[in-house]
Amino acid sequence: MGDRDEELGIGDTSGLSDADWVEINKLRDAYRTGGQKALKDAWRELTDDPIRTVRVYGAFFPDKLRNTIKDVMAAEGMTVEDLKEMIEKAKSAAY
Repeated sequence: MGDRDEELGIGDTSGLSDADWVEINKLRDAYRTGGQKALKDAWRELTDDPIRTVRVYGAFFPDKLRNTIKDVMAAEGMTVEDLKEMIEKAKSAAY
Protein backbone atom coordinates (compact mmCIF):
# COMPACT_ATOMS: atom_id res chain seq x y z
CA MET A 1 0.00 0.00 0.00
CA GLY A 2 1.45 3.36 -1.00
CA ASP A 3 1.23 6.82 0.54
CA ARG A 4 -1.60 7.72 -1.85
CA ASP A 5 -3.66 4.78 -0.57
CA GLU A 6 -3.28 5.82 3.05
CA GLU A 7 -4.04 9.45 2.20
CA LEU A 8 -7.36 8.40 0.68
CA GLY A 9 -8.22 6.03 3.49
CA ILE A 10 -8.06 2.99 1.22
CA GLY A 11 -7.74 -0.30 3.05
CA ASP A 12 -7.37 -2.74 0.14
CA THR A 13 -6.10 -1.90 -3.33
CA SER A 14 -6.02 -5.48 -4.59
CA GLY A 15 -8.22 -6.00 -7.59
CA LEU A 16 -8.55 -2.32 -8.50
CA SER A 17 -8.34 -1.53 -12.20
CA ASP A 18 -7.20 1.74 -13.73
CA ALA A 19 -10.87 2.61 -14.26
CA ASP A 20 -11.53 2.01 -10.55
CA TRP A 21 -8.72 4.44 -9.70
CA VAL A 22 -10.33 7.02 -11.98
CA GLU A 23 -13.52 6.70 -9.91
CA ILE A 24 -11.60 6.86 -6.63
CA ASN A 25 -9.91 10.05 -7.81
CA LYS A 26 -13.30 11.49 -8.80
CA LEU A 27 -14.56 10.79 -5.27
CA ARG A 28 -11.47 12.37 -3.74
CA ASP A 29 -11.72 15.44 -5.97
CA ALA A 30 -15.44 15.82 -5.30
CA TYR A 31 -14.82 15.81 -1.56
CA ARG A 32 -11.89 18.19 -1.82
CA THR A 33 -13.80 20.73 -3.91
CA GLY A 34 -17.35 20.34 -2.63
CA GLY A 35 -17.29 18.57 0.72
CA GLN A 36 -19.74 15.93 1.94
CA LYS A 37 -22.56 16.85 -0.43
CA ALA A 38 -20.34 16.63 -3.51
CA LEU A 39 -18.91 13.33 -2.27
CA LYS A 40 -22.41 11.94 -1.75
CA ASP A 41 -23.38 13.01 -5.28
CA ALA A 42 -20.23 11.40 -6.70
CA TRP A 43 -21.01 8.12 -4.91
CA ARG A 44 -24.56 8.25 -6.24
CA GLU A 45 -23.24 8.72 -9.78
CA LEU A 46 -20.83 5.82 -9.32
CA THR A 47 -23.72 3.47 -8.49
CA ASP A 48 -24.70 3.53 -12.18
CA ASP A 49 -21.99 0.85 -12.50
CA PRO A 50 -22.75 -1.63 -9.69
CA ILE A 51 -19.70 -3.85 -10.24
CA ARG A 52 -17.30 -0.90 -10.12
CA THR A 53 -19.18 0.46 -7.10
CA VAL A 54 -18.58 -2.78 -5.18
CA ARG A 55 -14.86 -2.81 -6.08
CA VAL A 56 -14.40 0.85 -5.08
CA TYR A 57 -16.46 0.46 -1.91
CA GLY A 58 -14.45 -2.66 -1.07
CA ALA A 59 -11.22 -0.70 -1.44
CA PHE A 60 -12.38 1.80 1.18
CA PHE A 61 -14.23 -0.63 3.45
CA PRO A 62 -12.92 -4.16 2.80
CA ASP A 63 -14.02 -5.70 6.10
CA LYS A 64 -17.45 -4.09 6.02
CA LEU A 65 -18.05 -5.30 2.45
CA ARG A 66 -16.93 -8.86 3.27
CA ASN A 67 -19.15 -8.96 6.35
CA THR A 68 -22.14 -7.58 4.46
CA ILE A 69 -21.74 -10.19 1.72
CA LYS A 70 -21.50 -12.95 4.35
CA ASP A 71 -24.61 -11.63 6.14
CA VAL A 72 -26.63 -11.47 2.92
CA MET A 73 -25.51 -14.96 1.94
CA ALA A 74 -26.48 -16.30 5.38
CA ALA A 75 -29.88 -14.60 5.21
CA GLU A 76 -30.45 -16.33 1.87
CA GLY A 77 -29.32 -19.67 3.29
CA MET A 78 -26.24 -19.75 1.07
CA THR A 79 -22.98 -21.21 2.31
CA VAL A 80 -19.43 -20.62 1.14
CA GLU A 81 -19.55 -24.10 -0.39
CA ASP A 82 -22.65 -23.11 -2.37
CA LEU A 83 -20.82 -20.05 -3.64
CA LYS A 84 -17.77 -22.08 -4.64
CA GLU A 85 -20.02 -24.50 -6.51
CA MET A 86 -21.71 -21.63 -8.36
CA ILE A 87 -18.31 -20.21 -9.33
CA GLU A 88 -17.17 -23.60 -10.64
CA LYS A 89 -20.34 -24.00 -12.69
CA ALA A 90 -19.91 -20.51 -14.12
CA LYS A 91 -16.30 -21.30 -15.06
CA SER A 92 -17.38 -24.55 -16.74
CA ALA A 93 -20.09 -22.77 -18.71
CA ALA A 94 -17.61 -20.14 -19.88
CA TYR A 95 -15.42 -22.75 -21.60
